[in-house]
Amino acid sequence: MKAVDRWLLPDGVEEILPGEARKLEALRRNLLDTYECWGYELVIPPLIEFLDSLLVGSSHDLDIHTFKITDQLSGRMMGIRADITPQVARMDAHSLKREGAVRLCYADSVLHTRPRGLLTSRVPLRLGAELFGHSGEAADIELISLMHETLIVAGIERVQLVLGHVGIFRSLVQAAQLSTDDETLLFDALQRKAYEEVDGLLERLIAEDDLRLMLRELSRANGGEQVLADALSNFATAPAPVRSALTELDKIASGVKARLPGLKLGFDLCELRGYQYHTGVVFAAYTPGYGRAIAKGGRYDDIGEAYGRARPASGFDTDLKILARLSSLKVSDRACIFAPLDDDPALLQKIASLRAEGEKVLAGLDAGMTAEQIRDSGCNRQLKKQDGQWRVVKL
Repeated sequence: MKAVDRWLLPDGVEEILPGEARKLEALRRNLLDTYECWGYELVIPPLIEFLDSLLVGSSHDLDIHTFKITDQLSGRMMGIRADITPQVARMDAHSLKREGAVRLCYADSVLHTRPRGLLTSRVPLRLGAELFGHSGEAADIELISLMHETLIVAGIERVQLVLGHVGIFRSLVQAAQLSTDDETLLFDALQRKAYEEVDGLLERLIAEDDLRLMLRELSRANGGEQVLADALSNFATAPAPVRSALTELDKIASGVKARLPGLKLGFDLCELRGYQYHTGVVFAAYTPGYGRAIAKGGRYDDIGEAYGRARPASGFDTDLKILARLSSLKVSDRACIFAPLDDDPALLQKIASLRAEGEKVLAGLDAGMTAEQIRDSGCNRQLKKQDGQWRVVKL
């Protein structure tokens, strides 16, 4: 690499300069404080660990996004985490081993082998909350409400919540007895919302008229609150697991609206994000002007089974970098106090006292700095000795 190119960073990897870093850190602190008020305890999983532990219960998508390296001490394969949820699930199942509901939260970086979307970072700063040990709708209602609170605290002014349930599609596919390959073909077409392709696959793969029509209707079931109302009516003769999933989704939606009066929910009953590991309700948040979900989550029961303890689980996460970019919050740098270069014990004590009070004090490195130089360093006040006392005065 030429000396002139040494400043270049890999594609999708960015440095965070003071202004943005200040906003990110302010958001991180505010949101973790919010989670603590809701009873969620902060955990810090390791950045790197053995691959066979890191990828337990995860999808193929997560596997290909995970950097793999060889541990020079053990010779075993290790991975740099691309997601934090499996690690937190391990901590709940193996390290904490508590009974009953456990609420955990986190805020830390992950690393992706490739960007997950256009202009997205390969080093997102993931912030999320997970609730283990409760299988009822109350846990999902709490997490959806907390995800909404996250975005409001972060200064995202317009938020649209969209709910779905992977159990609906999964149950219909099982009833149709599709092979794994045929299910994959249909899944891919549904994810792309390629409706003509979906219809062609349904005609070719499913002989039973009722199931074919239900899957066709499911593929178009996205929009406002009427979508769920129509589904509850139109799927009244569907297999029992389908009706059970719709009833569960209806209870969760009602619980969320009770907590967030006036909120208009959206529904996408064929939202299959995380289909390989989600087991129930899925939810996401969107805001105008950004084409991807800004926060997402869902239920993923029994992920801890591989660690010796199957537990109900639900959670969500978001990228703090995206929140900071979309946030309307203004975080200004505090103006500081300039302290001249002087070894006077009284001055040093005054500096320490001001810093203990939360003031920002910049110690001079050179004697005889002019007022203009002091202002250029970001200070609007200075320490001056008056009547034998060090006092803070305006510049």
